Amino acid sequence: MARNLWIGKPGLLREIDQAAKSWDRSAELNVTEFKSLEGRITTVAPARTVRRLKFSWDSLAPDDAQHLSRLARRINGPGLLGSAQPSYGPLAVLDPASVNLLDPYQAAAQSESNGTDHWFAITGTMVVSPLTGDTVVADFQENTRIGWRHGVWTGWPVMPGMQVSWMVPADWNPALATAQLDWKAADGAYLSTLSVTGPTVSGVAPAGAAFVTPVGGPGAAGPAGLAGACLTIGEAPAAHALGDGCPAMSVTAYSDVPSARLPYRNVSVDLVEVRGAEL
Repeated sequence: MARNLWIGKPGLLREIDQAAKSWDRSAELNVTEFKSLEGRITTVAPARTVRRLKFSWDSLAPDDAQHLSRLARRINGPGLLGSAQPSYGPLAVLDPASVNLLDPYQAAAQSESNGTDHWFAITGTMVVSPLTGDTVVADFQENTRIGWRHGVWTGWPVMPGMQVSWMVPADWNPALATAQLDWKAADGAYLSTLSVTGPTVSGVAPAGAAFVTPVGGPGAAGPAGLAGACLTIGEAPAAHALGDGCPAMSVTAYSDVPSARLPYRNVSVDLVEVRGAEL
């Protein structure tokens, strides 16, 4: 399950189990170079990099090709009629090469707004300090539990039956820490919780689940680091794994060429990371 592409509106993801003919997942760096008369180079780059994905398939199965066509052309498909989800808006993409679905800066505990961009307190209090070295540290109450915040949705997109694993920050005491998964429906309504004492929890997304929110508590009062957490699907989490993210994405280019073996299609799709998408 983890090594296939899942793509669609949250709660309506479809698994594309055919391997892509070509696949590019390079980040867009947007680095600009300036060369002085003396030949010295100065570069200017934005603080964040944007993810882009490009896939192409030969002889893609008709149902999979139709799903991608609906997403690219913003046409409602099965399951959307009468729902709160419009045909436009950002898509969820579970990239099969992603090791850690946390935002890269979130996984590295680098915050732009004293932690409110990445974490929120569920119980107790958490006060995030300025950068210590290149990461933030939080001061916790003993009973504090915090949730990791997705930048666009109420949690990370999942589908029922997916195996989800979660590891809390690497320097938390494993004997005291709590690792927890909160399952939510497509409208964000809470469904159920899976919680263990220890650094890692793993569970299967229940019926009706469209999102999961990873939650953790260090189990002791005082300062604790926030770097090194890892959220995975179908794989064992690893401490300090690079955050690949699970960004909301929009289709920017699409091609659909009939295959010589009708009704199969030769399909390509380009996607870019977004914070929202409108008509």
